[in-house]
Amino acid sequence: MPENFEVNPVSLVNLLQQAESGDLQLPDFQRGWVWDDKAIVSLLASISLSFPIGAVMTLATGNQEVKFAPRLLEGVKTSPTKEPGLLLLDGQQRLTSLFFALRSPDAVVTKDTKGKEVKRHYYANINRCLDPDPYDSREECGIVSVPENRLVTENFGRIIKMNLQSQSGEIANEMFPLDIVFDPGKTLDWSMDYLRSGPGESDDRIKKWVEFNKKLISQFLQYQVPTIKLSKTTSKEAVCQVFEKVNTGGVTLTVFELLTATYAADEFNLRDDWDKRKAEFNNHPLLKRLDPPQFLQVVSLLATFNRRAHHRGDSVPPAVACKRRDVLRLEVEDYKRWADTASRGLIRAVQFLHGEYIFAARDLPYATQLVPLSAVFSVLRDKADSLSALQKIRRWFWCGVFGEMYGGSTETRFALDLPECVAWIQGKGNEPRTVIDAQFQADRLLSLRTRNSAAYKGLYALQMKAGCQDFKTGIPLGVATYFDNNIDIHHIFPISWCDKKNFDRSCSNSVVNKTPIGSKTNRVIGGSAPSRYLNKLEKQFDIDGEELDSILRSHEITPSTLRHDNFPAFFNLRFEKLLKLIEKEMEKPVNRAPNRDESPFASSDLETRVQSIIADGEGDTVEFKSTGRLNIHNSTKDPEIEWAIVKTVAAFMNTQGGELLIGVNDSANTVGIEVDYPLVHGHNRDGWELWLGNLISTTLGIVAAAEVVPRYCELDGKTVAYIKINRASKPLFATPTKAAAPKRDAPLGVNKYFYIRMANATRQLVGSELLQYTSKNWPA
Repeated sequence: MPENFEVNPVSLVNLLQQAESGDLQLPDFQRGWVWDDKAIVSLLASISLSFPIGAVMTLATGNQEVKFAPRLLEGVKTSPTKEPGLLLLDGQQRLTSLFFALRSPDAVVTKDTKGKEVKRHYYANINRCLDPDPYDSREECGIVSVPENRLVTENFGRIIKMNLQSQSGEIANEMFPLDIVFDPGKTLDWSMDYLRSGPGESDDRIKKWVEFNKKLISQFLQYQVPTIKLSKTTSKEAVCQVFEKVNTGGVTLTVFELLTATYAADEFNLRDDWDKRKAEFNNHPLLKRLDPPQFLQVVSLLATFNRRAHHRGDSVPPAVACKRRDVLRLEVEDYKRWADTASRGLIRAVQFLHGEYIFAARDLPYATQLVPLSAVFSVLRDKADSLSALQKIRRWFWCGVFGEMYGGSTETRFALDLPECVAWIQGKGNEPRTVIDAQFQADRLLSLRTRNSAAYKGLYALQMKAGCQDFKTGIPLGVATYFDNNIDIHHIFPISWCDKKNFDRSCSNSVVNKTPIGSKTNRVIGGSAPSRYLNKLEKQFDIDGEELDSILRSHEITPSTLRHDNFPAFFNLRFEKLLKLIEKEMEKPVNRAPNRDESPFASSDLETRVQSIIADGEGDTVEFKSTGRLNIHNSTKDPEIEWAIVKTVAAFMNTQGGELLIGVNDSANTVGIEVDYPLVHGHNRDGWELWLGNLISTTLGIVAAAEVVPRYCELDGKTVAYIKINRASKPLFATPTKAAAPKRDAPLGVNKYFYIRMANATRQLVGSELLQYTSKNWPA
């Protein structure tokens, strides 16, 4: 509450007179009058009993900072001859209701209890108002609402109970019209007619009228309304805050409504301007939910960014900002200068989001992120179209999505995003804090189950971006097919099937078990087991089995797991693949548990899991090695084969991690690590594991060796070693030994080698490529 304010009682008659003369008006940001008939009757009854109806709040005009366009209270028909002296901040609904009922001869347009529009006049039933105990009867039947035609009927209008269309009819029914209670002349005329010709004996009428005048009319004439008057020195921001705290309607006042009233005083119609822009934005499904305050935030960011960029002198430069108070400080000229730029930035943001396979407002991970995104495009303009600029914008965007950075109070982050992103993209600054701070926990996949989560919607888009294809046609799910086929995210293993198999809903309903699917295809899937609906798709739409498998792989699905209805294996494999999609866009590893067992099925049925990996084949995160040290062709120990193991482990650690199978050849046939046993101490698996640990420890270091923990399974009577490898926290260089040495790779300086994974191959980096890669992936 501001310091300069007064609290005084003001008579109700005086407040209504001020409203009628135009001395008391509404600021243009106030919403329309909405009270219903029942509420009006209750309000009139309270005043007739001298019950409190709450305080009203006014603001003295004359403040150059707070120049709101005024408008008359609804129902006031006189044209004001001067600017108002007061603006009504709180009490609009009550005073408007009272003005309609007590000062206007017209019927009050309101609503009944069912929300239907009705027109009413209000009367005081003289006899009911004189009941010995008026408190229960006054609202029930003392104050009466009657139709616009002033006929009170029953039996669906067939029988007229009271005809109040004339003064004589009012007197005969002893119904006093409340719309004349503040008009002394009309009240006197009505009372004289009542005393002359009203029902009953003359003495009884006189006694009744005196009592009615005392108990009802005087209550209205003498009623005082507590009034808080804010001084004209009150700031615009304080007006906004005070309005929201005391407004009895409980309706939040937006900065748009406040600025609309402010700009109207400068003869600029903000609402008309917004309506024109909104009509353009509605051509883009992504912008259909954009609201005026968000647009004003973009304008505020641009205005303050420009102000800071052109700051000169030794004083502290102004901040880039878009909080409520900053938006409220936007002058008309600020808005006129930057609104068109903001609109262009929003359209450019839409084009960018289409490139990320986000097409509709409901699929936008964070609607709030549109504000800084469009501001960045607005500032950079054509410079945002270069490949390097778009790569950085893309990384910042996805870090914000999967770091879930825009879910709470976001204005401070917006203000950091704009200057930090612009400087980073222009090569004048470091990575933005949004990029640095973003982290994704691997087990978050398990709790992503609904569209309420930004990361859930982000994965939906990434799957389409990765090239997932329509199950029936094989056509990639892009903008051309998104709307035509009613694409949405649906279950891969039907939820009803999972329930029957007693799989926990935390898994079956998570995003891991969902993918973009057309509505027609989803109907084909129904509740069938995957093996059955795949067969149905092949037969009904004449799809070759291998082609359908290729389509499934485009959804990061391992086909064999669906064809064998193996939900645990499916879940494990897809869990890892979705994490890879996230890591690719964030360009940083996700946070993993030490043993990478976040999936509920991670530690179960390793044999099935290895079979699924073998069936899916080698890739950028999967490598097969026939043996650890035996050259099968000449049956001798081969240092080059040992070095191949070292290279693969180092490459996975220097890239995004991966899975290594030893005992499986390139043709996906099981060889078994038993062929190495004659070449290791003890000639058994323990000796083989000891050899592997020593190899990694001496070539890559003890820390790396601690990460390389093999697990084993039996396939076709042969042992396969399975090793899951995490990404390293710093660059990992390989040092050869006499037992393991490269033949073809070039050493770096003092016998050091650096490897990364590219596609499904291991590649050595040297020179400038090495420096560029390490500085990008492990910045100092």
